[in-house]
Amino acid sequence: MLAGLIKGLVDIIYPRICLVCKNKLGSGMGIDNLVCLECWGKIKKNCPPFCHSCGRHLEKNNLAKNICPTCLKRPGNFDRAFSPCVYEGVTKILIHEFKYGRKDYLGVVLNKLLAEFIREYDLPLNELDFIVPVPLHSTRLREREYNQAEILSTNIAREFNKVVACDVLIRNRNTKTQTELEPEQRLHNVRGSFFVKKAEKINKKNLLLVDDVLTTGATSSEAAGTLKAAGANIVFVLTLAN
Repeated sequence: MLAGLIKGLVDIIYPRICLVCKNKLGSGMGIDNLVCLECWGKIKKNCPPFCHSCGRHLEKNNLAKNICPTCLKRPGNFDRAFSPCVYEGVTKILIHEFKYGRKDYLGVVLNKLLAEFIREYDLPLNELDFIVPVPLHSTRLREREYNQAEILSTNIAREFNKVVACDVLIRNRNTKTQTELEPEQRLHNVRGSFFVKKAEKINKKNLLLVDDVLTTGATSSEAAGTLKAAGANIVFVLTLAN
């Protein structure tokens, strides 16, 4: 009874609000008491047919090629990428809060989107040996205090009984943020920014490279290319959104 009273007082003084719309959340309502059901329902999902490279929804006029015009013009070094959501609206807000708002606990909520997508489209996780998070440079990691890609990787690994290899891919340059750069600038910005440690660990292995967002694919492509140059076999990419 006392615990319930204390909880009631806390809810009055510090009411739970939706991280997206900022409206008050009712008791036991919403997703993990963080996002209201209305906002969660507004998340725009990627739907098939998918581009066989970047994983974006494929328009009808590109169905015969199974690949979008962007990937046809500039193919990535990864074998295929997958993303459950479109990077806009609610998804964009949640990822921004997760990445820059010091809300590392959002990783559990966002993992629901990844896990649902993996199961719905039967992604071949059983054939993959390791999950590899896209690393942050040590300077960026000190500033942010956590790597969002590593949190996502850990949650996926726990859910699907896989192993995370955090000690393989290393970021050796503190590159500029990709957000405000043009596509060609992004490619140049990340070129040569990764190296592989313990290459024998991934030699002839199939990997799942995990990050938060795939926009132009420059970072994921550079990371995948580095892993393949070190002996990796297949490299798939999984991000929350594209």
